[in-house]
Amino acid sequence: MSDAGTKPRTKARPKVDRPRMHKVILVNDDYTPREFVVVVLKAVFGMGEDRAYAVMMTAHQRGACVVAVYAKDVAETKAGQGSDAGRAAGYPLLFTTEPEQ
Repeated sequence: MSDAGTKPRTKARPKVDRPRMHKVILVNDDYTPREFVVVVLKAVFGMGEDRAYAVMMTAHQRGACVVAVYAKDVAETKAGQGSDAGRAAGYPLLFTTEPEQ
């Protein structure tokens, strides 16, 4: 028997990159009450009271704060829900998204 004509069977698998994650960012403003921001963070992002307060205070002190990181479609949906909640209550509450580095 001769092995001269046989080659190992290997299949090239294309490398699939994981989808880029996106950050949801809370942007501070001077009009939305702090208590309302905490309520929205709890309702939309499922945060506990202490975590929501800490995120709100970080945004208040620094001008913005990363709330969470999700796949792009989830991040955009959550940011929209948070901003819509503020708009419905008459506040300029703003959540934005950006790709994670």
